[in-house]
Amino acid sequence: MIYVLQAFAIQKTQERKMVKPALRVEKIPPYLFARIDKKKTEAKSRGIDLIDFGIGDPDIPTPKNIIEKMKEAIYDPKNHRYPSYEGMLEFRQAVSGWYKKRFEVTLDPKDEVVTLIGSKEGIAHMPWAYVENGDIALVPSPGYPVYKIMTILAGGNPYIMPLKEENGFLPRFDLIPEDILYKAKIMFINYPNNPTGAHAKDDFFENTLKIAEKYNILICHDAAYSEIAYDGYKPRSILEFDKDKKYSVEFHSLSKTYCMTGWRIGFAVGNKDAIYNLGKLKTNVDSGVFQAIQVAGIEALTGSQNSVEDIKKIFQRRRDAVVEGLKTVGINVTKPLATFYIWAKVPEGYTSADFCEKLIEETGIVVTPGSGFGDEGEGYFRIAITIDEDRIDEAIKRLKSLKI
Repeated sequence: MIYVLQAFAIQKTQERKMVKPALRVEKIPPYLFARIDKKKTEAKSRGIDLIDFGIGDPDIPTPKNIIEKMKEAIYDPKNHRYPSYEGMLEFRQAVSGWYKKRFEVTLDPKDEVVTLIGSKEGIAHMPWAYVENGDIALVPSPGYPVYKIMTILAGGNPYIMPLKEENGFLPRFDLIPEDILYKAKIMFINYPNNPTGAHAKDDFFENTLKIAEKYNILICHDAAYSEIAYDGYKPRSILEFDKDKKYSVEFHSLSKTYCMTGWRIGFAVGNKDAIYNLGKLKTNVDSGVFQAIQVAGIEALTGSQNSVEDIKKIFQRRRDAVVEGLKTVGINVTKPLATFYIWAKVPEGYTSADFCEKLIEETGIVVTPGSGFGDEGEGYFRIAITIDEDRIDEAIKRLKSLKI
């Protein structure tokens, strides 16, 4: 009898419906790369040698001086305890010093800098710090999906700012209805830009700050790619224009500059109220960055920068090889002045996803469909030049055999 009751209880448990997830989770758009991932899996099962340009994850090793500093720090017992929520003061001082040297921007390390578990973490938390139910955040498309998704999760409404090729992939503020601008609380911008590789000139930052002042909008500038630039171009910080730090906060990362994507360390700087509110939120969410990694981060920011120049030279050679190779197969693109992305139009007659699937099936080449970065990315695909030149050459050879 006991066994019968146990079996009945198990059956009833299995029949119960799963707890329904929160509505905010149901609002998250479906994973747009699922079709591509399925094609990759199918291709691998057939033994196809995939050349993967899909992920913006540098394959170049982290510079040795940073690794050596990490090795020292890992053996220091004091680094094994909980770190401070806002980050080591020494790390924030290193950030302040780097900003002064790189941009001639003065930052108070105590209240204008906060350490992040990678810039993504800080960007993801900004809507939670500023967006109420129904509030508007101005979000670029194509763009880093986190801007839009985290606005939705925070209960806000993302208003899409289309980035059009004819406007240099910059948003047109004059096309945003004034009632939207008055309701907007934050605006996300990202230059040098992922995924387009576009860059912004001085007048763009000046105009952005005029909008911020007129409509009382906090500008959140994602500057993760500011140090991956070529041909003498030096990207600017928005804080060079917002000298009093009234309207802007800037997010930065060591991931791209020093090839430290897996280390998870970054920082946000700028308006002290924004930094305080972001930090206040973080104290209730995470416990900070592992202190040994912060010690290594100090070495990255204050040590020799020769490795950064070497890294840029590698990416520049790859950029040139990809752009020239694409030309040989009839795909013409402009050389980006920054980032390690190439943004190209798909051939006529294809959607972004269809063309990317065709590439996998017929050549074993993986690229990212532009539609994965928002509706305005439809008709494009993104190449991440995070593989070595031999594989790039092999990819170009395969492309020449593609029937379009």
